[in-house]
Amino acid sequence: MKILQINASARSAGANSTRLADTITARLVARNPGATVELRDLASHPHPVLDEPALGALFTPAEQRTPEQAARVALDDALIAQVQAVDVIVLGVPMYNFGVPVQLKTWIDAIARAGVTFRYTANGPEGLLKGKKVYVALARGGLYRDTPADSQTPYLKSVLAFLGMTDVEFIFAEGLAMGADSASKAFAEAEARIDEVVV
Repeated sequence: MKILQINASARSAGANSTRLADTITARLVARNPGATVELRDLASHPHPVLDEPALGALFTPAEQRTPEQAARVALDDALIAQVQAVDVIVLGVPMYNFGVPVQLKTWIDAIARAGVTFRYTANGPEGLLKGKKVYVALARGGLYRDTPADSQTPYLKSVLAFLGMTDVEFIFAEGLAMGADSASKAFAEAEARIDEVVV
């Protein structure tokens, strides 16, 4: 088993979402001897945003790209190859202002490429990153699960499915900013859920 852990917090150390993701990955390794883990910390190694020069590079035929354009596309190519090569993805995702961190959005923008990780067919879009298990660890200061304020879960479910990743487990730790007792309860419930769903 090849595992890719993506830490999407803006903090490289001490993030609640990273704590959850670390727990999931540790359970996976414990239950799958011989598993290998790759870690990508989007805070310490931020990926460039999808801006006008990046779009220009992506839409320029490979043989016509400048060295700068080729280098920019190669950065996205590396993220795509990393995702293609693994069996399991663990996403550590905090909630920032009701949405996903810009670091995670940038990673998604990099790996979502027409003709490579999805394609359009006569029957509609088809995701090409199939056969992968995804665990999403969501850490929130308040209580948002199953409310209209939770834009993260439907967005991530939709974009992952669009790319072909439909076997997704969401693990929630909520109320982390609502006092020590609330945070302790949230982590205990999240860890119990991890024990249930991680195989």
